[in-house]
Amino acid sequence: MTGSHQPKITGLNVSAIRLPMLEPHRTASGAVSESPLVLTEIYTDAGIIGRSIVFTYTPIALKPLADLINNMSALIENQSLAPTQLEPQLSGRFRLLGTQGLIGMALAAIDMALWDAHTRVHQTNLVQLLGGTAKAVPVYGGVGYDGEHGSAKSAETWVKRGFKGIKAKIGYPDVSEDLKVIRAIRNTVGPDVAVMVDYNQCLSPVEAIERVKHLNDAGLTWIEEPTLAHDYSGHAAICTQSDTPIQSGENWWGTQDLQHALDNNASDFVMLDVMKVGGVSGWLRGAAMAASKNIPVSSHLWPEISSQLLSITPTAHWVEYCDWWNPLLVEPLQVENGYSTLSDSIGTGMDWLDDIAEQYRI
Repeated sequence: MTGSHQPKITGLNVSAIRLPMLEPHRTASGAVSESPLVLTEIYTDAGIIGRSIVFTYTPIALKPLADLINNMSALIENQSLAPTQLEPQLSGRFRLLGTQGLIGMALAAIDMALWDAHTRVHQTNLVQLLGGTAKAVPVYGGVGYDGEHGSAKSAETWVKRGFKGIKAKIGYPDVSEDLKVIRAIRNTVGPDVAVMVDYNQCLSPVEAIERVKHLNDAGLTWIEEPTLAHDYSGHAAICTQSDTPIQSGENWWGTQDLQHALDNNASDFVMLDVMKVGGVSGWLRGAAMAASKNIPVSSHLWPEISSQLLSITPTAHWVEYCDWWNPLLVEPLQVENGYSTLSDSIGTGMDWLDDIAEQYRI
């Protein structure tokens, strides 16, 4: 589009779906068999439509989040399609209520849809719109809470696909079981594949400090969220006792949480979740904050848009691969020789197949 005219936003369309997973994902609290997703479309007077996908973790939150996004329509209608202008305006409207939880998810859904529309106005992708070029970032695959043999089998599957890293959920009743899982994975994947582990916040700081001592010689790339994500002082104490880098971030809400973590030296690495950090706008701030301290940044979920954002992240580290939503997506992320591969397609990578969305709409 040429000229000075910026499209105006004319409205929103929001729908909720329950998309079955290709395979159930096991966690310490049970198996997850479906993805509850809210799909948002932003319409403009230029005929441009921007799309985004957010994940509510539980179907209980699907309708409340969809309603919340719908209710925000009045705040953006007749506004210019200008994501960097609208993001602080919208956040400011919820300063007293807070911008975490469902509010944060709704704001991120709108922000990502705005940026998607913005790329379509300029007929390009997010990387090029933001002045970057595609960067090949190493990709790791996830292993659930599958025990010694199940974890090794899952790890073998990822390695056969050429992935450069494996991340396993641990936090078994005893650290000896954690070590058995780690050793089984290492024996399967060999010495050249990175192995990470994720405690999913299940330990107290005291328990975590004791456990990481046993993991110091396990050859791990990182230990993720050993204690509660917002226990910054607890994570800082764990960092001082661990020879293995500590990874956190996927459960921080917005860049204020990131700032608290940086101020407390609570994590050696940073993992940004594009939904929880505040969409594209939040990611850009967070990536700059991490770069100011030379802290490596990895992604959580959303590999399509995250791979684009990592391409313009100065300290890009790893892409977390997730195929849960592949049946819905027009163009799932491609991985070649263990690295993310970006296409020249227009958009942020969040375009979906309408027939699949309709099939699983609730």
